[in-house]
Amino acid sequence: MKINSGKKNNIGLSAIILTYNEELHLERALASISEFVSEIFIIDSYSTDRTLEIAHAFGATVLQNKFINQAKQFQWAMDNTQIIGDWILRLDADEIIEPDLANEIVHKLPTLSSEIVGINLKRKHIFMNRWVKHGGRYPLIMLRIWRKGYGHIENRWMDEHIVISGGKTVTFNGGFSDHNLKDLTFFNDKHNKYATREAIEILNQRLNLFPRDHSVTTGTTSLQTAAKFFIKEHIYNHIPFTVSSTLYFIWRYFFQLGFLDGRSGLVYHFLQGFWYRFLVGAKVMELEQSISHLKDKNLIIDELSRITGHSLRPEANN
Repeated sequence: MKINSGKKNNIGLSAIILTYNEELHLERALASISEFVSEIFIIDSYSTDRTLEIAHAFGATVLQNKFINQAKQFQWAMDNTQIIGDWILRLDADEIIEPDLANEIVHKLPTLSSEIVGINLKRKHIFMNRWVKHGGRYPLIMLRIWRKGYGHIENRWMDEHIVISGGKTVTFNGGFSDHNLKDLTFFNDKHNKYATREAIEILNQRLNLFPRDHSVTTGTTSLQTAAKFFIKEHIYNHIPFTVSSTLYFIWRYFFQLGFLDGRSGLVYHFLQGFWYRFLVGAKVMELEQSISHLKDKNLIIDELSRITGHSLRPEANN
């Protein structure tokens, strides 16, 4: 195991990574940032593998908290860590900051004017060890670095974003990869769970069951993220899923040239661009049928909690 004994560059950047049984990925992620971040916080959901051992070997501060969803876990991190850096980096355990982006961060971050409070990164997705370049999957422009005190995470069950206020954003161009090394069984299981959470989010959008943020705008995150959010919330989610999922796959695979990503690309675009979207719609239909006889909002929340296995009462998640 590579152990970083010291930080070569102190640019006032602190990193937060959420983990649960990430021994396969965590060392790689930490190695990609250990030379330029001032401190690393690992927020762990009670891993049972070597995750904590790896985190401690890199000198990370480890805190553990019961996982509810990504948004609440990350907000818990920001509320319960004593961050000393002027900037915060959000990184997933299966993501990598590549050397050219690390160099760009080291040299550009200290030179940014005070009006810049957020930094977008261009994420590329690696699937079956191949870069998915087409189908609208590159670049995925995501706000992942922000000045402390200027950003927060949306309170949502799915598709939560970091949003900023009080300043402007810039975009760095270096390599930033999402490269999960687990197999298709894991991929499908993960997306099945995502589909349940997204179905909850869609029902909440329709029924206003509990508080949710509406803070994604062109002024708070990247233009790409804001545009996708608007289309999804105001157009896509209102089209019958049997139609929308089919049209979305056709759009991605043919019009956005997803077919150029080869056989592995077909697997990815079909599973993520059709099967997943179809599954979300089917779960929404199933959940709507299960609560159609209920009128009281509290009873609806209780029934959805029972079916999905998620505790949806706001007071239970605080």
